[in-house]
Formats: sequence, structure tokens, C-alpha cells
Amino acid sequence: MTLSIDSQASASLVVGPADLASTLAQREPDAFPQVFATARMVALMETAAARLLHPLLQPGQLSVGVHIAVSHTAPTPPGVEVVAEATFTGMEGKRYCFDVVARDAGGEIGRGTHQRAIVDAVRLEAGAVSRCGG
Repeated sequence: MTLSIDSQASASLVVGPADLASTLAQREPDAFPQVFATARMVALMETAAARLLHPLLQPGQLSVGVHIAVSHTAPTPPGVEVVAEATFTGMEGKRYCFDVVARDAGGEIGRGTHQRAIVDAVRLEAGAVSRCGG
């Protein structure tokens, strides 16, 4: 199976307490606002792109993000739905390339590009353990 140029998939969520930038604070002086976190927007964009690759996966495979470049241009408050959409734009070697965009009820909140690769899950996890001495 192949993926057609301009194929699209989406992922959505309603912004909850765990999705807020304020939850990222690790110490007392860290201060982040109570709006949708950039990290959660990126995760939603990755999920949309991964959904496009799901039909291409063989048993034991998964897709992993290998590059992302995004701008987060507008804040989203708690309780508002955010929808991320990924559009397949082509291949760079073994990397699948996507345009990604996120929107809420007020319009676009972020956009960028993303690349994913299909890998063997066991090999990936074993490599992570051996790399970190675990």
C-alpha cells in the first residue's frame, strides 16, 4: 500500500487541565500560562500524521517522529476543542513528510512541517535501552 500525496488525517481534543502550559512548570520559579501547551499541540499534530501512516504498518512496526518545525501563533483556553490536521506532501528518502496545522474555534493556532519514519518497535526500544545503559 502507498500513501497518496495530499492524503489527510486529523486528531482532536478538548483542552483539559493536563493540556495546559502551566502543567509544565517543574519548579517554583517556572511560570507558564493556563493556555494550551505548545508541547500538546505538537503531540496532536504528530498523532494526526501517525494516523495517516497506520495503514502502511506491518506487524511489529510503528511510526516515529523524526523532525518537526512548528509555530504556535495563538492561545487556546481550557474547555475549547483543538483539531490538528496532517497532509502528506511526499517522501525524503525513507521519511514521510507532512504539512501540519492546528485550529480552535477562533481559527488557526499553529502550523508547520513534520517528518515521520516507519521502524521496528522492538529494535527501536532495544536501541534506546542499550544507548542509555539500561
